Amino acid sequence: MLRILAERPDGPGVYGVAATLALKVPAVRLSFCIRAPADQGELRMSNPPLPEEMNVYQNAEARFEVAAQKIGLEQGLYRYLKYPSKEITLYIPVGMDNGQLEVFTGYRVLHSTVRGPGKGGIRYAPDVSLDEVRALATWMTWKCAVVNIPFGGAKGGIICNPQKMSKGELERMTRRYTAELANWLGPEKDVPAPDVGTNEQTMAWVMDTYSMHTGQATTAVVTGKPIELGGSRGRKEATGRGIMMCCDKALAKLGMKRDGCRVVVQGFGNVGSMAAMLMHEAGYKIVGLSDIAGGLYNEKGFDVPKVIDWVYTQKKSLQDFPPGGTKLSSRDVLFQPCEIVIPAAIENQITEKNASQVQAKILCEGANGPTTWQADAIIDKKGIFTVPDILGNAGGVTVSYFEWVQDRQGFFWRESEVNERLHDFMDHAFDEVVRYAELHNVNNRIAAYMLAIDRVASALRLRGIYA
Repeated sequence: MLRILAERPDGPGVYGVAATLALKVPAVRLSFCIRAPADQGELRMSNPPLPEEMNVYQNAEARFEVAAQKIGLEQGLYRYLKYPSKEITLYIPVGMDNGQLEVFTGYRVLHSTVRGPGKGGIRYAPDVSLDEVRALATWMTWKCAVVNIPFGGAKGGIICNPQKMSKGELERMTRRYTAELANWLGPEKDVPAPDVGTNEQTMAWVMDTYSMHTGQATTAVVTGKPIELGGSRGRKEATGRGIMMCCDKALAKLGMKRDGCRVVVQGFGNVGSMAAMLMHEAGYKIVGLSDIAGGLYNEKGFDVPKVIDWVYTQKKSLQDFPPGGTKLSSRDVLFQPCEIVIPAAIENQITEKNASQVQAKILCEGANGPTTWQADAIIDKKGIFTVPDILGNAGGVTVSYFEWVQDRQGFFWRESEVNERLHDFMDHAFDEVVRYAELHNVNNRIAAYMLAIDRVASALRLRGIYA
């Protein structure tokens, strides 16, 4: 059944010129943004309303709005780049281990393919929402442009609690989700990767399912895979390594020294634990750590490899790690004395209510959207040097790009080559963002958005609009 929906992705009226075209089939709801003629469209608002602070999509839109105005983006391109290209809602039937049939809701959003195929992770979490997936897809477009790799932005997710599902249930859910997206995904179309709640095993299932549908092994359809299936050396550490590279650059910019520099890391998943370990090995002093259950702060610093062994090998609580320290909530660890704070957990951690409590000199964002729009002004006023998420955590997608290149070539690089190339990309991206900030007298976050939007808009002008 084909129908035009009166609803808009963010409720009536929010999308302005974008109508929604939906194709309704038993397990799929597919939506496309339809661009209205210029004389029917909205005008860019000189004073747009403030976003709801905890709405990550509205936060992303607000930053886009400011950056687009700063670079003088033409009205037509502004309207084109503001909205996702397409999005899909899936209803995924899964036979559970207890014999019951459950139906999970999943999403995939493709924001842009102007500079190349869509790129973005798949997350499994109870609080996944379409707004969140839209925001993450949008950020991926800008993130890829900031580090100047030939991808657009995409993202996916399924509302579920992976901690309460068996491996077999996760596999069946992943394979059905992939099967529903078989015509959507592809090395030249949309390339997923791991995210919150997913890992290299999940990507192996995606790759195998897609390959069964195409009739040939297609390793380049996903990144973040096991090395045995075409994964890249250095991918596991890439996001954390990119964070450390940005911190090194920020220290040099501010004339600070690495040795003894106190660092707090919120989040002890892959990103946070790798950043903490690599920075510990490089001479930073890791004084604060936290995971979803809580955090620890110890001025003497932590032996991070021992903490990783405690948490991941011995399967014990981070807060119980000896010799311990001051026990705090996961969020409160962000506001302890340090030179560098790295939020590497989830969105909306630094807000208008608590931003004034940040004591660091450098804020390097390892998570997507950890600082709200309203908090940005407070962070700026405090003079904190910010490495925004679309730069700070871009090491992961950069090495995903390397993995995609290696898969397509059928030739794989040494880890030292991967790290050397990553350093080149991150080093150049950092310098470009700071140059934009100084040239346009804006903060680093808006500068990163300006750089990214400028690059995507330039590509779009060259391509033109296919009518």
